[in-house]
Amino acid sequence: MIRRNPSLFAILLVLIAQTLFSVSISAQKDSVRSRQILLFPVLTRSIETSWSFGVAGSSTFRFSKNDTASRTSNLQAIMLYSLKKQFVAAINGAQYFKNEQYILNEQISYSSFPDKFWGLGKHSPDSAEEDYNFKQYYIYLHLMRHIGNNIYVGMLYEFQNLMEVDYKIGGVFDQQQIVGRNPYKISGMGLSLTFDNRNNAFSPNKGNFAQIYFNHFDKAFGSDFSYTNLVIDIRKYFPFGKKNVLALQAFSFSNMGNEVPLRSLATLGGMSSMRGYYDGRYRDKQQLVFQSEFRHSFNKRFGVVGFGNFGDVGHNISDFALRDLKYTYGAGLRYAINKSEKLNIRLDYGIGPGKNHGLYFELGEAF
Repeated sequence: MIRRNPSLFAILLVLIAQTLFSVSISAQKDSVRSRQILLFPVLTRSIETSWSFGVAGSSTFRFSKNDTASRTSNLQAIMLYSLKKQFVAAINGAQYFKNEQYILNEQISYSSFPDKFWGLGKHSPDSAEEDYNFKQYYIYLHLMRHIGNNIYVGMLYEFQNLMEVDYKIGGVFDQQQIVGRNPYKISGMGLSLTFDNRNNAFSPNKGNFAQIYFNHFDKAFGSDFSYTNLVIDIRKYFPFGKKNVLALQAFSFSNMGNEVPLRSLATLGGMSSMRGYYDGRYRDKQQLVFQSEFRHSFNKRFGVVGFGNFGDVGHNISDFALRDLKYTYGAGLRYAINKSEKLNIRLDYGIGPGKNHGLYFELGEAF
């Protein structure tokens, strides 16, 4: 499928709309908390959605104005409807409690989403493309406890209710007997270990982040399928002077078990990983991705980035090979809607081989 580039006018319209219509409510500072709320309309386009319209909001706050050791907490909400008749409503954020003794990350969403599927495996051909629709509720909660030296131990819970799946009977879903092509629920609990000394929650310019967690889904928790998910996420931020940052990420997503349902498989592509590929262009049980991004700030409002990524999916770890790695590269613009907290709107264009390319307009950095 050929993806057309949006016009310069459309890109400017997004930025102008945000600038003119943002409502900034600086909360009254009292002895307990300080808060800022931003509300703005959204006009955007991505590979998966084409043009989308909606509204977004972001709240940044501290639980105590006297707590200078903790990073600023945040909570974002968005509602979008696309020209492809896709609807997404989501809430996500990170709350840093006093002295960062506890950190809570959450994501809650509802999706009604016409999507695309090419089958499983790193060699799935373009010709296998099929349309399908799904509706789902999703909940992810992750509570971490600080145990010293920027190290956190945590517990997490994940729930997904895939209520409807509409696909082509006799097509790729049936031919490959995809697990999860009928409605299902998954419910799982797990543990995490995290090291995090980044200096900012939204756009760090120095520090490290390393996290490993596993999540086990089982019928004992109310899940229709039993399997285990293991994730390793390592990030490093190198400052160069006051205006340049090199950000690096290594990311591994692995599933263990014979019954891993459709929406829990590893996917290549999307707004935060391998930008340029349709999210789900390649799907399988395992994923490895390496990302780099060079960020330059002109001032406190505007900046530019250049990025390059490579990675792949596989059924087993032994499936990964250098000769098969996929790659993308691209560039983008940054506009800070909150200068003090470095909360950016990002406009990125990612390019991969063949027909894999597209525009992303999002709130916050990719990693």
